[in-house]
Formats: sequence, C-alpha cells, structure tokens
Amino acid sequence: MTRTRPALVGIDLGTTNTVLAYADVGSDQVATLDIPQLVAPGEVGTAPLLPSSRYHPLDGELAADALQLPWQQPDVGGVERVAIGRLARSLGAASPGRLVASAKSWLSHPGVDRTAPILPWGAPDDVPKVSPLAASASYLAHLRAAWNTRHPTQPLERQQIVLTIPASFDEGARALTLEAARLAGLPDVRLLEEPQAALYDWLQRHRTTLATDLADAKLVLVADVGGGTTDFTLVKVELKDGEPALARIGVGNHLILGGDNMDLALAHLAESRLGESQRLSAGRLAQLTERCRAAKEQLLAPDAPDEVTVTLLGSGSRLIGASRSATIAKADVDRIVLDGFFPFNDTQEGPQRARAGIVEFGLPYASDPAITRHLAGFLRQHAQAAREALGIPDDDRLPVPDTLLLNGGVFRGEALAQRLAGVLSAWRGDAIRVLHNADPDVAVARGAVAYSLARAGLAPAIESGSARSYYLILEEGQRKDGKLSAVCVLPRGARAGAEITLAERSFALRVGRPVRFHLVSAIADTAAAGDLVDLDPADVVRLPAIATVLRAQDAKTASIPVQLAAALSELGTLEMFCVAEDGSGQRWRLEFQLRGEEEAPASADSAHPQVDEAIKRIDRIFGARNQQVEVREVRQLRGALEHVLGGRERWETPLLRRLFDALMERAKGRRRSAEHERVWLNLAGWCLRPGFGDPLDDWRIQQLWALFPAGAQYVKDSQVRAEWWTLWRRVAGGLSTEAQLRLLDDFAFNLQADPNDRARRPATLVDGSEDDMLRLGASLERIPAAYKAEIGDWMVGRIMGIPAAPKPDAKAAATYARYLWALARVGARTPLHGSAHEVAPPDAAGRWLTELMLLDWKRIEPAGFAAAHIARKTGDRTRDIGEDLRAQVLQKLASAGAPASWSAQVREVVELDQESSTRMFGDALPPGLKLLR
Repeated sequence: MTRTRPALVGIDLGTTNTVLAYADVGSDQVATLDIPQLVAPGEVGTAPLLPSSRYHPLDGELAADALQLPWQQPDVGGVERVAIGRLARSLGAASPGRLVASAKSWLSHPGVDRTAPILPWGAPDDVPKVSPLAASASYLAHLRAAWNTRHPTQPLERQQIVLTIPASFDEGARALTLEAARLAGLPDVRLLEEPQAALYDWLQRHRTTLATDLADAKLVLVADVGGGTTDFTLVKVELKDGEPALARIGVGNHLILGGDNMDLALAHLAESRLGESQRLSAGRLAQLTERCRAAKEQLLAPDAPDEVTVTLLGSGSRLIGASRSATIAKADVDRIVLDGFFPFNDTQEGPQRARAGIVEFGLPYASDPAITRHLAGFLRQHAQAAREALGIPDDDRLPVPDTLLLNGGVFRGEALAQRLAGVLSAWRGDAIRVLHNADPDVAVARGAVAYSLARAGLAPAIESGSARSYYLILEEGQRKDGKLSAVCVLPRGARAGAEITLAERSFALRVGRPVRFHLVSAIADTAAAGDLVDLDPADVVRLPAIATVLRAQDAKTASIPVQLAAALSELGTLEMFCVAEDGSGQRWRLEFQLRGEEEAPASADSAHPQVDEAIKRIDRIFGARNQQVEVREVRQLRGALEHVLGGRERWETPLLRRLFDALMERAKGRRRSAEHERVWLNLAGWCLRPGFGDPLDDWRIQQLWALFPAGAQYVKDSQVRAEWWTLWRRVAGGLSTEAQLRLLDDFAFNLQADPNDRARRPATLVDGSEDDMLRLGASLERIPAAYKAEIGDWMVGRIMGIPAAPKPDAKAAATYARYLWALARVGARTPLHGSAHEVAPPDAAGRWLTELMLLDWKRIEPAGFAAAHIARKTGDRTRDIGEDLRAQVLQKLASAGAPASWSAQVREVVELDQESSTRMFGDALPPGLKLLR
C-alpha cells in the first residue's frame, strides 16, 4: 500500500541482520518493514530481517535474470552482479570465499583501510571486492530501494530516520556509519546507541504500565550481545511524581565479541574432528563456521538433541565425495559456549589481558572471550554511579544492578540468557529481575522509532547525553609517572545540541600552518568542562586526531587567540570548534582524521628546551643566503644538532617533526651545493621517519612528495643519490599507494633497465645502487600483492644464484644480507605500516621458504631472520603459511641456534621485540613510537 503520510523510521544496521521499523508521524503504533529480497535465484520473497551479507557470484554461476529485484539500481560498491540478503547467505554457505559478512565489525576496525576494497577478506584476485564502508552502505541502499518502491511519494530519504550503532563505537566508526548512510542516499540521519534502543522498545511496549512494571527497579543493565559485538549500558531509574524517570549513567568500551566468536570456537573443535591432515583454508573454515552456527542454535534450544552432525562439503568436482563430517555434542556447547563465554566468575574477575589479541578472518577479536569477566570489569568502572543509583554504601563490593534487559541474537539461546541472569543473581546474592524482550531480532529497530516518538512526547524517554567524557591532551603531555595531563572539553552526560565553551582556557593557534589536537575519551569519571585532570592511559580510548589549517582574515596575523568549544551533535557525534576571542565571530570546525590504518600513538608535544637553538643552526645552513657558511659547517650540521639536542636516536617524535618543519620551510636552501643537498636529505628523512605517527604527517608527506618530480639537484654526486633514496625509503610508511607505485617504477628501472633504456633515462630519474633499490623496494608495503610476489620471486632467484660455498666470503655474505633483508620485508606476514590485505600471497611465501630451506642458516644467519618473518604467525588463515611448512621452519630455526624470539613469532601470535622491529625497519624508530602490528 502506497504511503501518503510521513513516517518515523528506525534502522538497525546489524552485524548479522539489518531491520527497518516505522510509525506514522503522530501515531505510536510501530511496525516492521517486510523487506523484499532474493530467497533463491530468480525468486523474491519478503522478511523483516535482511541478512547483512553480500555474495559476488562467478561469471556464469547464475542465470542473467537470477538477481533481478523489483527495482533497478547500481551497486554502491561498484560490483556489477551482487546478491544481498538471504540468497547471499545461502550461496555463501557453499562458496564462502565470495561472501561478504560482518561488515559492521570491519567498519570499527582501525587496523585496516575501511574505505579500501578488502572484502571478502582473503578472497582470490578474480573475486570483486568492496570496502567495509561500501558494504554497509549497500544494505542501507537496499532498504532505501525497497521502501521507495513501495512508497514512491514518501521516499525514505525524506523521512525522520534514526540509525542505530553500538554504544561503544568511537568517533571514527560513528563518522563512517554516517558516511555509509550518505553513500546510500540517506544524508540526514540521527544516531542512537543500540542498548538504549532496545530499552526504548521495552518502554514503548509497556508505556501504559510503566509505574507498576518498574516500581522496584533502581538500576537496569542492558546487555546486548549480537553477532559481532558486546555492549553494556547502565540506566538509572527514579520515581518522579509517581512515574519512573530513566537516565543512562554508563556505557562500555568496544568489544568485537559475540555470536561469531562462539561459532568460530565450535568450528575449531569440529575442525579437529574432521580427520583432515591440513588446516582448513580460511574459506572452508568460514563454511564450517556457518554450519556450526546452525548446530549451536539447535543444541541451545529447550528441546535440544544430544548431538548434531556438521558436514563440510568438498569443492569442485569432488563436492560430495570429498565431504567430511564431525559430531558436536550438547556437552561440547555447554563447555565451550556456556562455560567459555559465560563462566560463573564467582570471584568477579575482570578481563584477562593477553600478549596479543585473537585474529581470525582478519578481525581483531577480544583476547578474553569471557563475557562475564568483561561485565565485571564494566561494573567496576561504573561502581560509583551504580552505588548512587542503587542507594548502597561504598563497601568495596561490586555493585550489581537489580534489573536486566537482554538483547541480541545470542540470547535467543535460552540457556545463555539463563546463565547470564544466574551469574548476576549470584553476584547480587538475590535474584535479578529480567525484563521480557518480546522480539530481540527487531527490538533495536523498533526502539529507534520509539526514541523518535519520545522526542515528540509520545513515548517514555531516557535522559542520556554524551556517553563519555572527552579530553584534550595538553602540550606537556605524557609525564614520567605515565599519566596524561589533559583538560576536559566535554563532560559525560552533556546534552545533545548544547555547546560548551572553555571560557577559562585560551589557546594561541598558528595561522596558515597546520595545527593538531590529541583527544581521548573515558567512560568512568566525573570531570567538569575545563577541569585539568591526570588520566591513566589504560583507562582512555585514543580518538582519531584532529588536524586543520587555520586561515585568518588578516594575512599579517601570525597567531590567533582562540577558545575551544565542543558539543554532542544531534546526530550523536562529537563536534569541536575553535572560536576567535576577539569577538569577530570567526569559527573553525575541527574534523577528525579517519586514516586507513591505525595510528601509532604519538608522544605529546613536549618541546625540547633547546629546540629553538637547533632551529637557529638549521636556519644558518639553509636560511637566508647572506649568511657566510663554510662547507665544513654544512657537513657538520648533524653533529652540531646532536651536540645541542643529544644523540639523534633519542630525539622523540614531536622534536623530530619540529625539526622537519624547519627543514621543509627552508627546502630551497638545499640546492646551494651538493653538501647542502646531501645534509638536507639525510636530516629530512630522519626527522620524518617512518612517515606516520603524528597527526600532521599526512600534510608533511604531501609537502615532501611535491619535491619528488623534480628529482635531486646534484645527481652526479653519489652521496646525494644515496641520500635521495634513503629519504624515500625512510618515509615510505606515509606514502600513498600511488606514490609507492611511482617509486616502484624507478626501482624497476634502476635494477632491470637494459643499456638502451638507460641511455634514454629521464633527466629527473635519480640513479640508484643495488643496495639503495633493494631497501627502497622492500619498504613499499602498499603496492599490490601481485607485484610483491613478482619482486619476491626475482629476489629469491638472485639469492639462490649466489655460488654455494662452505663458508661465504665477504662479498657473498654482503649480497646475502642485502637480498634476505629485502625478502623479509617483501614477504612479511605482518606489515610494518601497510594494511593486512596488502601482504604477499601465502603461496608465494611458501615458495620462498621452500627455497630458503636449502640454505645453511648457521652460516647464512640472515636466511633464518627472513624465514622467521615470512613464516610469522598472524592467526589469519588468509595470510598464514601451512602448518607442515611452519613445523619445518621451526625445526630448522632450532637446528641453526636462532634466537628464541624468532621461533616464538613463528609458533604463536606475538608482538615484535625492539631488536627485530629496528632490524626490519632498517633504522631505529623514534622513542615512544611503537609499530602496532
């Protein structure tokens, strides 16, 4: 039936399913949309749940009209043929390498470029890929097309839309969710946290009996455990004028922990029982995980059988004959899911910290799977507010809510719902009251509509505001005691739309030059706006940095006194502004930088006391021409800076970037002589290495890259040429894919061009030695994996072509060292700065390791080093080598007497030690800058 009245719309963009609910404006009756979707090739059905899944079929796999929907629109992700919803899930169960799932979890994963086409994760090159952003947008676009086909005179983009997100989403994930909505043609949406939405649905359903239903409630815990995330929220209940008044008082941190993890744990058990000699590929493990999900649901049902058989089909022509089966018993589910994810935790322990998080299918799952331990930690974080709500004294005991609302698909398993209620009851010493959730699958979408109804005065409301406090890290930064000095810019509980100005704090901001702000958030504190506080780094979440370039109306102005203003927007995101103090009305909006890869936390802006003197030394060499400077003084600049600042290995990131900025401002001075250029290139590369780590490094890289097309000035000087390539190798971590591909062209020319090509060398192409080119090529981590495979094959050919000898002479040893170091970088399973989807293919890594096994690792020590990095374990089967080859590498490392840390990184998922990271990078990293992967 075509709609003539506007509607209030709620959308639950879930990890597993997407749902749309609505109500007519002025009505309090909420309904869900039956979403048209493909249920079989060529067959369209409707259902309230749209599985958040995409399937990219093979050419010719489906008939031309098999994917026809009641509407026609191009795919947001740019894939020509794609299935979305139930058909995608069913096709993906048999061909998981073509299935895009859990896009929402990827959208909140800062360790990859969330705007790059990386899904399906680990799929072959012939499978079209989309970004997590585009995948999320495609589900919203499907809803928009379904709604608009049914209601053409009231299109979805003209309705009041509330889109739900996990309460734990940080500002980066929230901004990307809004961007996904915009890409889907929904530019005007409001965000609401999912646990709140679930409670809004319950309140709306019980709106006529709330005073009775909540008469004895003081503190409600909303536990939302879905397919991909776990969210906790605390809501205080007070009686005012005989009616319950609700206020949210706490939310939890982000946890990639949910039903997907439980299914995966059962899949690992089933895999061990299949009788396979080799570990399953990532695609076949995904297929087995889907089978285990169905088995889990059967075994958790009230009338569960004693056991269920899961079958893993073969592939290709052996689809049936090569199938394998394993049995999962109810006792297995009790042990793994109930006791593993919901242990009784009688001692109320918090989450256990592991050396490295769990990585599977590329996602960094929570290292501790016990949800009840995470819950104890959450309640401890909010203990003060919880005690006040419950009206109990501070007796060091864990305050436990008296009321529980469960939400999320996980709690469809009655045994899991009963277990969590039982754990909380045991902690309380009294039975906890469980609010009945009538339909968890659609509660969040319905609750989003109820939220809009509450804003219109047609349903009960929850007082909320900002779920976190936000802090600006001050310039003195991280102190010797490890604390962070910060000023609160937006306190927890601040109402949406209310701007708070730090009237008592003034900041002088430079004009025409980039400025940056380091922000963190915290969930358990009571600071007021403008308060100076000391924060424990373990208790805060670092936000994407804010960086901007301020422009003044008066070109002569060097700096502007400003005050900071912050607000929680009506959309549910943090907004920051700089406001001029002079009353001119000038305002600058500060935008978060949403980089593709995770930023290494930079040291705070603590300036070295002698930095001004160091900049004077730089200015003397590269500044105005009228200064009389001898060649000897130019050559000794580095030594002079170290005399002023101390050894350069101890220069921290803020100091290094101040020096780089000074060098960049005087870049023209490098052309005065070969000595000037050599020294400038050396210092610039050192001060900007590794090309990231500071919020303004993107801007700095852009300024530096603008020098590349012109090449070096004194190209006939061998030291200038060497320093030119050293500079680009050192900053390669900050270069874009396009820039790295440009460097790859020069790498290939310098190493492989024939004499005729060399005679036609472009004037700006700087010659490079073999050593320079190997180090440069190995540092280009953002080039496509296929290029890395080609480069690695070439390097292995050169390595194995070195004449064998009982003991390599000095020349051979140096050649081994150069090529094996480069191969270690090219074949590394865990990149130093690139995204995980850009590593060399595992089959190529296997080829290289097989060749390296032929070398004597005792006499050729770099061979073991290279093998340890090429075989390094990540936990991600799309990147890891086979287990048989891993065992061979471990045995050879042991026989060669290699360092224990090399074997450890092959055997288990661990972080690199400082020595290995320095050797892999080729230089010591700036103090305080740690490579996170």
